[in-house]
Amino acid sequence: MKNMIKILVVALTTLSFSALGFAQAKPATPATPATPAAPATEKKTEMKSEKAKTHRVTGEVTSLDAKAGTFAVKEKDKEIKLTADSKSAKDTLEKVKVGDMVRVSYTEKDGKMIASSVKAESKKATEKKGDVTDKKPATK
Repeated sequence: MKNMIKILVVALTTLSFSALGFAQAKPATPATPATPAAPATEKKTEMKSEKAKTHRVTGEVTSLDAKAGTFAVKEKDKEIKLTADSKSAKDTLEKVKVGDMVRVSYTEKDGKMIASSVKAESKKATEKKGDVTDKKPATK
């Protein structure tokens, strides 16, 4: 009788461990060919790289719609149309007017420029930056 109990316990233990092994083995075998899995990993990599690409621009506000959260900033020879997504950026837009200088951090998502932060700058501060970079020491 003791031998039968031992055999039964060993059999049940073996079956329980083999069931766990089958449960783990199913996700390891892909249901689809391996080639479609590669683009999925590329998309994940692209998403990470897009998330990391934060751009900054400093320029003059050329158009503004504070209620909609949209505005345009002109930097040197190009104009960038942006949309504010954060509450702090929208609050700053309500205080800014066309012609003011701003510093904007933004990311590009689906072809749209999404502003994460907007900071108003004084014109004197930006002019001083320009003066410092424009003056070059005379060397011979």
